[in-house]
Amino acid sequence: MTRETDAAKLEPATLVRTEATALEALAMRLEGPMRRAFDCAVELIVRCGEGNGRVVVTGMGKSGIIAQKIAATLSSTGSPALFLHPAEAVHGDLGVLMAGDVVVALSASGETEEILRLLATLKRKGDALISFCCRMDSTLAMASDVALDCSVEREACGLNLSPTASTTAMLALGDALAIAVSLRKGFRAEDFAELHPGGKLGKQLARVRDLMHTGEEVPSVAPDTPMTDVIYEMSSKKLGITTVQEQGRLRGVISDGDLRRLLEREGGAALSRTASEAMTAHPQTIHAEELAAKALAILEERKITSLVVVDAEQRVEGILHLHDLWGVEMI
Repeated sequence: MTRETDAAKLEPATLVRTEATALEALAMRLEGPMRRAFDCAVELIVRCGEGNGRVVVTGMGKSGIIAQKIAATLSSTGSPALFLHPAEAVHGDLGVLMAGDVVVALSASGETEEILRLLATLKRKGDALISFCCRMDSTLAMASDVALDCSVEREACGLNLSPTASTTAMLALGDALAIAVSLRKGFRAEDFAELHPGGKLGKQLARVRDLMHTGEEVPSVAPDTPMTDVIYEMSSKKLGITTVQEQGRLRGVISDGDLRRLLEREGGAALSRTASEAMTAHPQTIHAEELAAKALAILEERKITSLVVVDAEQRVEGILHLHDLWGVEMI
């Protein structure tokens, strides 16, 4: 039977299991002989960040595509990183390298010509070099400060030629390295939110202060305000609620629901009440620095539509309405 016939008979599930086997082997190395080298790589990147250095990730071909993703993951988890194309590097782009950078080079063979041509410059600049290789006896691995083993038993490709399992192993190792570095740095959800202000992810991690209504948009009445004026304030601000404030501090709130229940109980006599007589004292509040996802959880749990945003001394800073949280998911 020819190799081509063997390739034609490979089932998709078999190809995926080949890659899964490669990942399991990588995990076992990380639990054993490669853990010390991995920890050294983490330490190099952490120290690099402490000195305002960056992580420069490089690779050719399929490895280059994986290198771009690793650079993006590092940047999004608090480690400034960039991708350097090795072929362009030898034609001037090496100028992006600064003292104190760490270079992460990806090459399955460890003999990629374009990357090997960078070694002399890297050594001259003194930048630390971490490599992802499938051959630990290769030129690149031997020249590295830290070499991480991405070897696989075979590629998922039926011909055992196309980079498949090996690039999957590189990607997983890059993810592990980026996350380990972020944990070592104490990277928090709040830090992640600062780096992801746009799109669905940004909406999930936005802070209350980014979404709340402030200033003249915040409905406010004094405790002795007549109900007719309370109704006018609520209608004009269109948030279905008003705060009741005294010297800038929150005393209570009056919602559309509060008004409806008051009118059901007292009819027209309700209009003779003042704000302090109709308000809900000690309403649910939130601080401006909380994540929007937490605000949404409170609104859904309490079955209310608005939260008053206050500081530590109960001074009103804003109003957050359920409509402001459309697109936010609890995380």
